[in-house]
Amino acid sequence: MADAPFFENLRKLINVVDDLRDVGLGQYINLPRITVLGTQSSGKSSLLESIVGLDFLPRGEGVVTRRPLELRLVRTPSLAQPYGEFDAFKGEKLTDFQKVKEKINELTDKVAGKNKGIVDDPIILTVYSPTCPDLTVIDLPGITRIPLAGSDQPKDIEKITRDMAGRYCRDPRTIILCVVPANADLSTSDALQMARELDPDGNRTLGVFTKIDIMDKGTSAKKMLLGQEIPLKYGYVGVKNRSQ
Repeated sequence: MADAPFFENLRKLINVVDDLRDVGLGQYINLPRITVLGTQSSGKSSLLESIVGLDFLPRGEGVVTRRPLELRLVRTPSLAQPYGEFDAFKGEKLTDFQKVKEKINELTDKVAGKNKGIVDDPIILTVYSPTCPDLTVIDLPGITRIPLAGSDQPKDIEKITRDMAGRYCRDPRTIILCVVPANADLSTSDALQMARELDPDGNRTLGVFTKIDIMDKGTSAKKMLLGQEIPLKYGYVGVKNRSQ
């Protein structure tokens, strides 16, 4: 393939960036990355699964993503079967992605507890697949306004989730995928508001509309997609996620 040398060089570059981040160099210089920013239950995890082409992220009610997930995707055309490998379990190749899902839950509970706590301590997962793109993407816990009753979430959970998102998205080398459910009021989107605060010129933000197919009957996403309601420099993309 004519594009093969390009993808090989791209993979090498991404590997170098990941290695630099692993040794802590990100504390001293800005390293490029993509972050997924959205509110709780906005469809962030489903979007990631659509990008990867695999079902491997935990689902459920309320807050599901409780630790940042640094997802390193390695496109491996010659690979017969995709597999995942966690940084916390080096050398353990998981071809059963239901077990990948269970490991994410296990690692989340180990650090954040089993009672819906949220902790800024990333899980690092590398996925090798013949169909995924070469990317490193960080899925952040959704912006949460009110702590769940009976949970370990503190009263200032909104500040905690916003500060966490800000820490990852404020970096000028970070591309922000701002995920907004199309069946909600765009003008009240916390994620969109935060993206505009962190990237006022819109040079790093791409809007993504989820849940278009479950909008109320008689409504249309046309004006939103065309940026006629709240414009973004690089516009919006509409997606229908795999679970929808």
